Amino acid sequence: MLAIGECMAELAPLDRPGDYHLGFAGDTFNTAWYLARLRPDVTVSFLTAIGTDSLSQKMRAAIAEAGIDDSHIRTLPERTVGLYLISLDRGERSFTYWRGQSAARHLADDPEALARAIEAADLVYFSGITLAILEREARDRLLGTLRRAREAGKRVAFDPNLRPRLWTGPEEMTETVMRGASVSDIALPSFEDEALWFGDADPEATADRYRAASVETVIVKNGADPVHFRHGATGGTVAVPPLSEVVDTTAAGDSFNAAILAGLDGEEAMPALILRACRLAGIVVRGKGALVPFVPASLAD
Repeated sequence: MLAIGECMAELAPLDRPGDYHLGFAGDTFNTAWYLARLRPDVTVSFLTAIGTDSLSQKMRAAIAEAGIDDSHIRTLPERTVGLYLISLDRGERSFTYWRGQSAARHLADDPEALARAIEAADLVYFSGITLAILEREARDRLLGTLRRAREAGKRVAFDPNLRPRLWTGPEEMTETVMRGASVSDIALPSFEDEALWFGDADPEATADRYRAASVETVIVKNGADPVHFRHGATGGTVAVPPLSEVVDTTAAGDSFNAAILAGLDGEEAMPALILRACRLAGIVVRGKGALVPFVPASLAD
């Protein structure tokens, strides 16, 4: 599996106000991190770009220590990595970003390196944030390479991850996100965002829209409400196990996605796979920060 996107330095709040923990996280990287723990038998790689400064090198070391292949990470001497700070309000999080000099904005600038990385993977995973941080030419290059990879038999998974502040406007965001869907086999949208920016009346409308874009498997996350899915000729809903406590919702969707991707090569029915993904997300929201340690066996029935 190859994840493509931006990893950033993360400042996560500790128990005492004003104290923060420095870590490394980012939507597609978070999914790769959780997948590497769920499936140690699978080679999980990450494609991004970093600088040569000490923070960039700490990030690279953290990626390797997580058991993630770092051979597709480009190094750009004139750049560094982005930074974000998490603020919490009764479990809901908001972010403050510093990413103007982020090397990840140039992750798709080398077409040969991009093609080699994707060719080496069976499953490729990217997001709306991956698309948003790229310049138009690099964005077109990535989507074209993914389209050709899908036509050649690779599986492509996509989380729309709608973040309007990263785009010039809503129209650019929604149009580009649907271009991303058009090169994907699997889409993992969140209904709240989809309803806000696409006007979907319900999760079924979200699933219908992505299926119309040629996506075979659509799994619509909806917070504490049931997950809706379409998978080939099947479809349905899965109830989310109730939670007594929510500490930090950072990476809830990213971890959910990891559990889905981890089971796609098996024989497990989609409802059981979704339930396991909900259990992992339930563990993650009871911890602080994006990367929460867990025991894979705890996700079993």
